[in-house]
Amino acid sequence: MKNFFLNQLFLVLAALIITTFSLRANVKLPLIFSSNMVLQKGVANTIWGWADKSENVGISLNGKVIKTKAEKDGKWSAKLPVMDYGGPYTLKVKGKNLIEMNNVMIGEVWLCSGQSNMQFPVSLTDNAKEEIANATYPNIRLFSVPREMAQFPLDQLEKGEWSSCSPETVSDFSAVGYFFGRKIHQDLHVAVGLINASWGGTTAETWISSETIKKDTDFLEKWNDLQKMEWTNNTSPEKIHINKILGEIPLKDNGIKLGFNQAKFDDSGWKTVQSPMLWEKQGYVALDGVAWYRKSFELTKEQASSNLQLSLAKIDDIDTCWVNGVAVGNSGKSYIERKYEVPASILKEGKNVIAIKITDTGGYGGIYGKNDELFALAGDTKISLSGDWKIKFSEVVIRNATANPNDYPTLLFNGMINPIIPYGIEGVIWYQGESNAYRAAQYQRLFPSLITDWRNHWKIGDFSFIWVQLANFMKPAQQPSESKWAELREAQTMTLKLPNTGMASAIDIGDANDIHPRNKQEVGRRLALNALKVTYGKDMVSQGPMYSSVEFKNSKAIISFTNTGSGLMVKDPYGYVKGFAIAGADKKFYWAPARIIGNNQVEVISEEVPVPSAVRYGWADNPHDVNLYNREGLPANPFRTDN
Repeated sequence: MKNFFLNQLFLVLAALIITTFSLRANVKLPLIFSSNMVLQKGVANTIWGWADKSENVGISLNGKVIKTKAEKDGKWSAKLPVMDYGGPYTLKVKGKNLIEMNNVMIGEVWLCSGQSNMQFPVSLTDNAKEEIANATYPNIRLFSVPREMAQFPLDQLEKGEWSSCSPETVSDFSAVGYFFGRKIHQDLHVAVGLINASWGGTTAETWISSETIKKDTDFLEKWNDLQKMEWTNNTSPEKIHINKILGEIPLKDNGIKLGFNQAKFDDSGWKTVQSPMLWEKQGYVALDGVAWYRKSFELTKEQASSNLQLSLAKIDDIDTCWVNGVAVGNSGKSYIERKYEVPASILKEGKNVIAIKITDTGGYGGIYGKNDELFALAGDTKISLSGDWKIKFSEVVIRNATANPNDYPTLLFNGMINPIIPYGIEGVIWYQGESNAYRAAQYQRLFPSLITDWRNHWKIGDFSFIWVQLANFMKPAQQPSESKWAELREAQTMTLKLPNTGMASAIDIGDANDIHPRNKQEVGRRLALNALKVTYGKDMVSQGPMYSSVEFKNSKAIISFTNTGSGLMVKDPYGYVKGFAIAGADKKFYWAPARIIGNNQVEVISEEVPVPSAVRYGWADNPHDVNLYNREGLPANPFRTDN
């Protein structure tokens, strides 16, 4: 028997030892590292991953070996040797196991990010069939970051791998990213790696890290809420909001079953609201569904012996009313006054109880109107019912059951950007702003904050950051007017004050009826022109004419421009410059004729404005007729001289 127990003990120990060794972690890499990738030329690229605590890790590339060791938490990192353009190479990472990545190139790596116009695929662009068929570029490499929201910064992507650009791989890739990368590849004759991390309809703040966004008072409350919640991708701010107000989310009305309509029901635990007053004005903001109202009133024996008239002001939207447990009326029209007759047979001397089931289908809810419209009329005696009523929400409609990236700041930085930091990049191209278009003043600080935030996290200096200025969109204005999209374009222009930045105008290649213009080839080309100058130092014109100064003289406005290249030009067979508006001290703008004078100036004049004080150009959601360019074919940037 003793030997039997010893044998059993030996088997258990052996199993534990085997299990312990089998649980040892293999060396792992972030998914941003894989075969077919491009590593950034000319920098000591960081490579990182996970292994067992204190495990030795060896990395080899192009005959050079780097050794490192995992920390106590299992994380490790190392710097790869600085290399010039070239490849293909094999990158090996060895610990307890061996990871081998083949067909690795050293070239130029760009992160492509933003909202739907960056996400917009090659398959939907102009001449898509031809573009896809001709997309055989084995030294352009593509990586798509899966769309993922996260409450806190993630270390790893859910999936992803690098692929060589081909007709089979390019179709669903970012069109702007691809056309940009193709131009860089063709001009520099080097390998280009493109990382697409974009999500349609997203705001800038969701792409910014906690370290930065929590310093902005506009977003601090939302950020604090995110830190404290039990987060899943099924968490919606609407659910969080309802929980805050009610402490629970009632999903199905059981009021009648529970006796809410009965006189003897104990409502002492219910909350109190004032009526008549909509419940939104009493803290129950944005709640739709069913709520029960209850109130008691006193009748004398004489008053209870005759029919009673009940006036309940107005109710939004649908109501059914009980008195002492008996239904006395209902209505489904929120804008009419409720007047119900209560028969004497259900009335009592002393305490009588009104119960109202109110169904709010959307918008505001509750009893509303004037105080003197809420009463019970017993004979000639008016008994006021205004004041305190008991309330209980028994069903709440949740319209947005799942979270979306704009619910809270940082969600996409955490889920899509943090997992690829600090993978070596040359720069970022960015196409976003439509979703912030109605907060342009805020964007003036938000967008520069995003750029600075990313640079701080990558810790490789002020890498290039180049963006697309919003394209012309929506119905063209018939008269000069204010424009939120023009203000957002202005905020984008102001961000050029940051070092190593560039902007590609799309003011002339949009679509009035489609927020996603299909000519992404020209967008990519203009971004690439900026990169060739800003990043790669090419002596070239990369942007259209930019407003420099204005002089008001003899009823005229003389506008001076920079970035005029070999001179200003107008795309009009008759030489008319369109898109200008001029105003006097009254700030009333009029369309104004304009003409080019010299290589870098435009003269604007209007009979309606004898003493001009302000000029605008392209100042509209869709300035469809702007036609001022430099001779290099790049459009003039919209601007205003007033503020």
